[in-house]
Amino acid sequence: MHAVVAGGGIGGLSAAAGLHRIGWDVTVLERAPEFGDVGAGISLWPNALRCLDELGVDLGGHLAAQHDGGFRDRRGRRVTRFDAAAFERLHGRPLGTIHRKDLIAALMDAVPAASLRTGAEVTEVREDGLVRFTGGELHADVVVAADGIRSPIRRALFPRHPEPVYTGSTAFRGITKYPGTRLSTSFDRGTEVGVIPLSGDDVYWFVSYLTPPGIRPGDPKRYLRENFGGWHDPIPALIDATPPEAVVQHDLYYLATPLETYVRGRVALLGDAAHAMPPFLGQGGCQAIEDAVVLAHELSEKDTLSALRSYDANRRPRSQKVVRESVRMGKLAAQLANPVAIALRTALLKALPAKVTVQVGRGITGWRPPRLARPAPPRTP
Repeated sequence: MHAVVAGGGIGGLSAAAGLHRIGWDVTVLERAPEFGDVGAGISLWPNALRCLDELGVDLGGHLAAQHDGGFRDRRGRRVTRFDAAAFERLHGRPLGTIHRKDLIAALMDAVPAASLRTGAEVTEVREDGLVRFTGGELHADVVVAADGIRSPIRRALFPRHPEPVYTGSTAFRGITKYPGTRLSTSFDRGTEVGVIPLSGDDVYWFVSYLTPPGIRPGDPKRYLRENFGGWHDPIPALIDATPPEAVVQHDLYYLATPLETYVRGRVALLGDAAHAMPPFLGQGGCQAIEDAVVLAHELSEKDTLSALRSYDANRRPRSQKVVRESVRMGKLAAQLANPVAIALRTALLKALPAKVTVQVGRGITGWRPPRLARPAPPRTP
């Protein structure tokens, strides 16, 4: 059996790893000249870490398990503490963070090098499995559309479906060296600042805030210094230490109107192409990895078309629920702007014991993947 995966990001490579794991031949078509990702980190919650285990992906020493942290206000006063030991006891896995480029590299290692093609932009996908791209065409038993939030494949298959909508927030991101940093998320009116330690003394930081879309400061670092230089340590120092070319900005969009199905014929949508969500739960990449494991599992258990129907039935309700929860979390946290509501939220969080806060979101992070069947080894003569 042969699958073509359109898109070589986290979701596409996870799908390729899962399909290769169950014995399928896979071709990954990535339109960029090389595989990679923006200069940013990603949180891998226990649901995603369990999936990566099932996919056979080895993160090596690149995964940074978080041992301390919590919520703070802009002055650095602690609102609530993240009890990492209690979190790991409850979930069986820690909260892990990793540089996106290291996760991409680990996923690529789980896929045969001959399966990976760059500079191959998909130009047409048909429901019968025909894929045309710059350089040729292939006919696949399954096509995985993992081509992102602005998915051309989704647009072609669902031409009347509404496009992604703006969340109301933009985000700056960067990575720099800064030893001794602890995990923190800090809030102010309509604003969230995250500080996330990675491996090797790297620190991933982000700033998101409410603003109209399309606004780009001429000098991003100067803008960040002027607006966030008065926040608690180490936020100003992290901004100062990040090279200007390493600071990226993206307006945050999501697929507000749920798709009626993730499948058309032999084509399965996956990750952001199927259910792009705001980043306020840190689950976008995690849900794409879940998609990949479920898709591989169903294809290992059933005939192709039945498997695709089961994939849709399994993944659509859960992933669309996570989209809704991400929107809700944004309104309660990063995008909350009313001073009275902020004061009430702070008082509530301060009153919650740490053993309660680690259970928040357990219905999402506690998810466990199905086991992937392994192909039988070839018989020796």
